[in-house]
Amino acid sequence: MVMRGSLLNNNRRTVQRLRQMIGPLKIKLLLCFCIAFTAILLLTSASFFIDDSTPSLDPNSSHSKGYAILINTWKRYDLLKQSISHYATCPGLRSIHIVWSEPDPPSYSLDKFLHHLVQKKNSRVELKFDINHEDSLNNRFKEIKDLDVDAVFSVDDDVIFPCSSVKLAFDVWQSAPQTMVGFVPRKVSVDQSQSQGNKDYYTYSGWWSVWWTGTYSMVLSKAAFFHKKYLHIYTNEMPASIRQFITKNRNCEDIAMSFLVANVSGAPPIWVKGKIYEIGSTGISSLGGHIERRTECVNRFVAEFGRMPLVSTSMKAIDSRGVWFW
Repeated sequence: MVMRGSLLNNNRRTVQRLRQMIGPLKIKLLLCFCIAFTAILLLTSASFFIDDSTPSLDPNSSHSKGYAILINTWKRYDLLKQSISHYATCPGLRSIHIVWSEPDPPSYSLDKFLHHLVQKKNSRVELKFDINHEDSLNNRFKEIKDLDVDAVFSVDDDVIFPCSSVKLAFDVWQSAPQTMVGFVPRKVSVDQSQSQGNKDYYTYSGWWSVWWTGTYSMVLSKAAFFHKKYLHIYTNEMPASIRQFITKNRNCEDIAMSFLVANVSGAPPIWVKGKIYEIGSTGISSLGGHIERRTECVNRFVAEFGRMPLVSTSMKAIDSRGVWFW
C-alpha cells in the first residue's frame, strides 16, 4: 500500500512537471509561429511595394529601341556632311531624317555621298530625305508616319554634341518621355513694367538670363529630345494661325513647339548639361532685333493658347562622373 501510494504521488508529480513544461513550450511555439507569419507578411508586402514603386523599362518597348534624329538644314552641305558623319556613330541611333525645304531636290551626288557615309559608319542606321515643297520652318516638325521609335532628337546642322552627351539626354528623356529634354535652355518671364491689369506681358531672354537666375522655362529644339506624338500634334492640332505666323515671319517654330509640349504635358522641360560645338558661323539668332521678335512671338502664342503653358524650373541633369563636385 505504501509503495502504491508513493507511485501514485510520483505519477502526479510527473504529470504536473509535464504540464509546467508544456505550457511555456506552447507559448514559445506560438511566438515562433507569430514571428514567422509576420516575417512572411512583411516580405510579401515589401515585394509588392518594390514592384509598384520601381517599374522596370521593358527592353522591347519603343522607348528603349533607340531614337531618330531629325536634322534641319538649308544650303549648308558641308555642315550637313559633318553632322551626319558624327551622329551616325552614336549608339542608340536608328534613323536620320533630313528636313529638306530647298526649291530643288537633293542632288544625286549629295544623296549618294550621304547614304554611303552612313552605311560606312553604321549600316543599321537608315537615312531619309524628308522633301518639302513649301519653304517653311514648320517643316522641321512635320509628322513622320513611319517612325518605329518614340524618341526624336531634333538638331540643327550647325551644332554637334558628343555621342556621350546625346546618350545622357536620351537616358534622361526615357525617365520623362512626355516633356522636352535638351541642351539649350532659355527663359521667359513676366515683365511687370509692361503688364496691364490682369494681362501679363512676357519677355524672352537668352542664355545670360538663365546663367544669372539659375532658372529656365524652355529648351530650344535646335538640340532636344521629344516624343514623336508632338510632331502629329504640331502638324494637325496646333492652331493654324500659329503655323501661318511662323511661315510668314520665319522665326519662333521652336517656341511654338515648347508651348505645345508644355501645354500637353503640364511639365517643365529638362536641361541636360553637355558640350556644344558650333560648326556654323551665322544663323537667325545673330540678326539684329532677335530678342524683340522672340518676345513678340511669346506674347502672340500666349494669346493663341489662351494662357501661358511654360513652366519654370531650375533642375539640370548632369553626368556626375565627369565633374569634381555634384
